[in-house]
Amino acid sequence: MFTGITEEIGRVIRAAPDGLVIGAGGTLQGMALGDSIAVNGACLTVTGCDESSFSVGVMPETLKRTNLGRLRAGDGVNLERALALGGRLGGHLVQGHVDDVGRVASVSAEGGALVLRVEAPAEVMRYIVAKGFIAVDGVSLTVVNREAAWFRVAIVDYTRRHTTLGGKRPGDPVNLEVDIIAKYVEQLSQGERPGVSADFLREHGFLVG
Repeated sequence: MFTGITEEIGRVIRAAPDGLVIGAGGTLQGMALGDSIAVNGACLTVTGCDESSFSVGVMPETLKRTNLGRLRAGDGVNLERALALGGRLGGHLVQGHVDDVGRVASVSAEGGALVLRVEAPAEVMRYIVAKGFIAVDGVSLTVVNREAAWFRVAIVDYTRRHTTLGGKRPGDPVNLEVDIIAKYVEQLSQGERPGVSADFLREHGFLVG
C-alpha cells in the first residue's frame, strides 16, 4: 500500500523488457530484496540493490497496462516506498495497481499551479469525480473537474519540483489509478450478496491466497 506522496525522482539506468535498473538516493535506505516500491505508481518488487541503485522485475501484464515499457535510460521516475504500518497517510490510499494509461492533452499555468488536462479511457473515467482522488504516475492529486473523456488536475509548485509531473508535455502517457473507494461503492451499489466478495478483495490486494 502507498500514499501517492513521491519520495524522490529516480533515474533509469537500464531499461530492458523484463526489468529496470534505477538510480536513487533516499529511497534506498533500508531497502531489501523482495520489498515493494512504486515506480510511476506501479507496485514492483525489488530484485537487487546496492548503494546507488536498485533493480525491479516487470511482468508483461505490467508493461501492457502502464507506461513503464516506454522508459529509456536517463528518464526520471517517481519513487515511493511501501507505507509502513503506523506511517503518516499524506495523500490517499494507493495500491500501486495501475488501472490504465491516460494521455496528457494540454498543460497550462493557472496562478501558481500547473494544470494538466488528461484524457482517459471510459473504463477509468467512470470512477473519477470532481474533488475526488486520482493517482497520476503515482502522485496523489485532487480532480479539479471532469468531462466525459478527460479530467483536470492542478500541480502545486512543490509537487511540480519534486515529481516528474512538472515536465509533462501534451501527448505524454501517464499511469492512472483511481480511488479504490469508488470501486467498492460501485460493487456495493450493484446489490450483490455479499457486496464485496473474496475474489474482489484478492484482486485488489487486500486478501492473499
